[in-house]
Amino acid sequence: MGQTLATTKLSSRGQVVIPLSIRQENGWTEGIEFVVVSTDDSVMLKVISRPSVEEFRALQRKLQAHAKKEGLKKADVAKAIRKVRGKE
Repeated sequence: MGQTLATTKLSSRGQVVIPLSIRQENGWTEGIEFVVVSTDDSVMLKVISRPSVEEFRALQRKLQAHAKKEGLKKADVAKAIRKVRGKE
């Protein structure tokens, strides 16, 4: 993918329009979600993409192996959730 340069402005409502050329180049359509990162005088938009089923299953297997190695049980997870929710 190449590099496309374009300019845009911040509206009075704090909105920025991503130029059409950039949207078309990346295949971005209405409703796409981004993480917004700000550093000094720069702002970076990173598309939020859901993992594929295969990626999710691989992560699930990795997490289950780690939990087993650490000796965690389902009851430990339920207890941690209750604690975070302030119900314990």
